[in-house]
Amino acid sequence: MVKLPKYVLICACLLLVSVSNLAAQNLSGKVLSNYGDPVMGAYVIHISTEHHAHTNEFGDFLLGDVKMGDSLLITHIGFQSQYIRVEDPSQKLKIQLVEDILVIDEIVIEQDINAINQVIALDLKANPVNSSQDILRRVPGLIIGQHAGGGKAEQIFLRGFDIDHGTDINITVDGLPVNMVSHAHGQGYADLHFVIPETIDNIDFGKGPYYAQRGNFTTAGYAAFETKNRLENSFFKTEIGSFNYFRNVGMFNLVNSENHNAYVAAEYTLTDGPFESSQNFNRLNLMAKYTGFVSNRDRISILVSHFDSKWDASGQIPQRAVDSGLISRFGAIDDREGGTTSRTNVALTFTRNMNQNTFVRNRAFYSHYDFELFSNFTFFLEDPVNGDQIRQKESRDILGFESELNHFFDLGSAVATFQLGAGLRYDNVDGNELSRTRNRTVTLENIALGDVDETNFYAYANLEFELGKFLINPALRFDYFKFDNFNLLADTIRTQSETEVFLSPKLNIIYNYNNNLQFYLKGGMGFHSNDTRVVVAQNGEEILPAAYGADFGVIWKPFPRLWVNAGYWYLFLEQEFVYVGDAGIVEPSGESRRTGFDFGMRYQALDWLFLDTDVSYTHARSVNEPEGAQFIPLAPDLTVTGGVTVRKGNFTGAVRVRHVADRPANEDNSIVAIGYTITDLNLNYQLKKLNFGIFIENLFDRDWNETQFATESRLQNETEPVEEIHFTPGTPFSVRGSLKYSF
Repeated sequence: MVKLPKYVLICACLLLVSVSNLAAQNLSGKVLSNYGDPVMGAYVIHISTEHHAHTNEFGDFLLGDVKMGDSLLITHIGFQSQYIRVEDPSQKLKIQLVEDILVIDEIVIEQDINAINQVIALDLKANPVNSSQDILRRVPGLIIGQHAGGGKAEQIFLRGFDIDHGTDINITVDGLPVNMVSHAHGQGYADLHFVIPETIDNIDFGKGPYYAQRGNFTTAGYAAFETKNRLENSFFKTEIGSFNYFRNVGMFNLVNSENHNAYVAAEYTLTDGPFESSQNFNRLNLMAKYTGFVSNRDRISILVSHFDSKWDASGQIPQRAVDSGLISRFGAIDDREGGTTSRTNVALTFTRNMNQNTFVRNRAFYSHYDFELFSNFTFFLEDPVNGDQIRQKESRDILGFESELNHFFDLGSAVATFQLGAGLRYDNVDGNELSRTRNRTVTLENIALGDVDETNFYAYANLEFELGKFLINPALRFDYFKFDNFNLLADTIRTQSETEVFLSPKLNIIYNYNNNLQFYLKGGMGFHSNDTRVVVAQNGEEILPAAYGADFGVIWKPFPRLWVNAGYWYLFLEQEFVYVGDAGIVEPSGESRRTGFDFGMRYQALDWLFLDTDVSYTHARSVNEPEGAQFIPLAPDLTVTGGVTVRKGNFTGAVRVRHVADRPANEDNSIVAIGYTITDLNLNYQLKKLNFGIFIENLFDRDWNETQFATESRLQNETEPVEEIHFTPGTPFSVRGSLKYSF
């Protein structure tokens, strides 16, 4: 037996260690902001192999097939891209990104189901949200309209849908559902006015019914808003403008440390509006949020908010009354419309990091909501003496929870992420009422009155399997609904109940040719539930009509500072819903088919000059209606939004344009809703801790109709009813100035 010298053994050991370090292995790491916060959704790319990973809610990532000397690229919108050379793959990396101005050429197209979400992140960085209406407008291709004194939820248009107030788009805030099922003023009613715009940090959106985590109302798509976890600075802002507009907003840090953050926010808004009869609008918003690590593995976030609003309104006016000179564009037939609403929310998110491959996110929420609205759509059609004023009213409690398991698999040549979730939502609605009233004080007749209980239990499984340049995403969602209606006007008071189950499969395929070119094919089923009162009246028929959709498109960066997305899509609905407000029902209107084309562009011409546009064209038709009567009322054919943003030194400015083409207002297109093009201007200048701002709405003072309906009505001096366009005029030229102090 040969005995080797000690130095030979030592050298051999060192060689073995070196070889082991050179061998490819899994690399774990954490990505933090320059404030020490975890950066979720950062994209970590292996330069030579183009393998990649995403950071989770704790900023953690796991990247396979890494060896000593490899280079990584870490990128996230709003931060400087960073290159890292791996010295020892056995050691966990800690990477700190530095916030930066918007630079498109540093952004790579992520191999993600919703890579197009990067567009919103670009837009938010270029133009932060600064008004309540601005919140929804940030979703590409989405148009809104307000037609009730500023207090009612906006009317939404997306992908050839007149969504009314939310029937075909699923909306959440920090996991808290916004849509109201079986609402007194329409199925899916989504009032976002309880959100203070300056608290918005991120918007996750997707078009079509392709996402297992999104359930009821996800047909045209979804929008998930996330509020800030941390404030960079406390601030106070005052805004004063046309039509006695006044707004104060303040956001104040309470705790701002590496592991714990807490702040409060408050907003108070007043305005009379441009109408001859004052809107007397006022809104109060209060919010507090805490986010922190209760241990190295456990993170908790608690949001508490309260919202209260009241207003008067001039309502929708008939075109003939303006044409004849009876009233002006900003006059009223009945100026006694208006309402009150309030909402109190508590939302809790608790995330447990089990290990580097697994975490569980748990959410729980509770909301108390009150609503009362007075409207008059038909004037003197039904009651020539008292008029046709109606009241819609309800008091609601919503509670629920959701748990989601996230697990990462490293399969050698492929990686996979698996999500398994389950949750429950329960709505208890008391005094769901529709009544005929006079002067907002006298009840003439109860048309509908009762209590509604609606329960939705759901579960879903979602797998994202990355194989080379492909990402394959099969998913399945299960929903169970129980509908209970207690009719207080029935001769025999009793509860009517129905139940229904819905299975919605999804399959999405993403192909990243490289970091600058992606193709996607998406397909799946979704649904929108009907109003409980309609469900029980129809003995459970057509409770959850299905939506079948498919998208095919491309995301492309042909040049470093140019981002382009384009796609063709198809959506078939087993049943459209038409809300009839003065009858208090949701009418099924048969099958529909929509096909369309979406186009978006973001271009950074210079470091300080940013251009963007989104174009959406849709062909929407009813399926089983006779030729010539297949138009879907108020479904937009063509919408265009876009703008130019300048960020130069302490100065920022933006010109924003939105266009809606003429569209049919009834089934045979004999009545047309006239389109419009409106331009807004926003200017800001930062002087140390002060920010001076000017916002001009409707820069060229165009006459435009913000909302329009084909309605049959009768004026007091008329003997016969007339069906024609009834509209709410859009805001004329108006100026708003702001002063913000940060500390």
